[in-house]
Amino acid sequence: MAEAGRPTSKTLRPDLEESVNFDETGNVFISGDNLEVLKILQESYLNKIDMIYIDPPYNTGKDFVYADNFAMTQDELDQAMESKDETGQRLFKNEKSNARYHSDWLNMMYPRLVLARNLLKETGVIFISIDDNEQANLKALCDEVFGEENLVQIISWRRTDNQPNIGTSARVKEYIYVYAKRYSNVIYGRLPLSESALKEYRYEDSYAGKFRRGILLDKTRGRHSYPVVTKSGNILNGPWMVTKQQLEELDNSNQVYWTTGGDEQPYKKIYLKDSKGAIPNDFWGIEFGTNQRASLEVESLLNKRLFDFPKPTSLLKNLVNLGASIEHATILDFFAGSATTADAVMQLNAEDGGNRKYILCTLDEEVNAKSAAKEAGYETIDQISRERIRLAAAKIKDEHPDKADSLDLGFRAYRLDSSNYKDVYLTPDATSQDLFDSVSNIKEDRTGLDLLHQVMLTWGMGLDVSIEIETIETETIGQATVYNVDEESLIACFDQVDEAIVRQIAEKEPLRAVFLDESFANSADKINVSEIFKELSPETKVKVV
Repeated sequence: MAEAGRPTSKTLRPDLEESVNFDETGNVFISGDNLEVLKILQESYLNKIDMIYIDPPYNTGKDFVYADNFAMTQDELDQAMESKDETGQRLFKNEKSNARYHSDWLNMMYPRLVLARNLLKETGVIFISIDDNEQANLKALCDEVFGEENLVQIISWRRTDNQPNIGTSARVKEYIYVYAKRYSNVIYGRLPLSESALKEYRYEDSYAGKFRRGILLDKTRGRHSYPVVTKSGNILNGPWMVTKQQLEELDNSNQVYWTTGGDEQPYKKIYLKDSKGAIPNDFWGIEFGTNQRASLEVESLLNKRLFDFPKPTSLLKNLVNLGASIEHATILDFFAGSATTADAVMQLNAEDGGNRKYILCTLDEEVNAKSAAKEAGYETIDQISRERIRLAAAKIKDEHPDKADSLDLGFRAYRLDSSNYKDVYLTPDATSQDLFDSVSNIKEDRTGLDLLHQVMLTWGMGLDVSIEIETIETETIGQATVYNVDEESLIACFDQVDEAIVRQIAEKEPLRAVFLDESFANSADKINVSEIFKELSPETKVKVV
């Protein structure tokens, strides 16, 4: 509980080399510990996420989970549990023999779900995949974090094509817990009609096309009794599902289908064009995909089976249809793994013309030295995930050549890292007297884009906003790089500036302007900035970092 509210000193640094179409894409891929990432996203994405899907470790006794026990400092915990390996990684194998087997898993999940709930819109929904090992504990956890009144449904999904024939009983299903931020406000979509459902629309007229029959006369549920004369003069007395006036209105507007022969019963026409899809039930069969088919999907893209039990894109596409049915939805997955969520979002956009965006986060953990991934040349998990997205995007381009230019198939890559600023809050015993440290408060290896993104996140700006980079040249100091974010929402310059550069920025009248402390030759120049903005753009909020 304390960790959920503990601030982070981390930041996100853009990785241009790993990005695809960085300048134009609205999709985001983040490498790093998802707990820190969720904390960083709080300002920028508070109440802005339409849908969250996560596939966390199932705690089978073989999974690696985050060693988040907050009763001790992290160093004390690492030493006590020996949770760091020789490379300093923070994951540990949560064996069932561990006395804190369930507690460690719950400690890992709790703060992440609390932070995730903050990001959801009031109409938003979260989907969590789980199996029998922790499903009961997850239910209790979600009831506390989201409120049991906000449970939308628990989907049982048959995950395998095969019937295992070993052991005492065969486990062939998993669960998907679905919780709303606020049940009364939730926007929950429909599933596409099945083949059997489509066959019911076997009638057709010239008025509105294909339709199926809806019952009007029902001896069990009917509540209205009155005589109705059929086309050939027979009289039917009901009981009817609608009032006499409603039936007459339907008949006058060509909304009634009269059978011929027998009692000539009338039926309401329910047109296929008006169907919003099927209300989702809570049991999904293998028609929604299986683990085996998901493994083949990944293998066909990467030419090797690199993930155990990935989720099929067909399953994720149906979940996105439910949780992100609106055209401009944003989907978050902070246990991204094999990046199926990104693949599913891109496929759906290609199929229905939507403009959904995704934010993915996964660990930059090193792959096992003896794994197939290592043999294939991959060093970290996130490297495989990004490659899967690139290859999936290329496949979608080939399958939808007419939409290739309009689809967003890129992503902005970011890496979790320490703050761009030097740690100036040191205790006396940790402080070294170095004159040159006072020259700059910025770490030496950080770029202007690094600084810009930390400022953007601090000010609550999204990671997908437009960034234009221009160069201003003056006679006094030469060139300076200026970043224009989201059409003058923020303009930043981290190079040395003079009055001419400051005036050019102020003349654009941005909402916010940011400069580096060392950008000014002296204190007088820094004071002059405020005076220039007071003159040219008094509404601009000016900040010096």
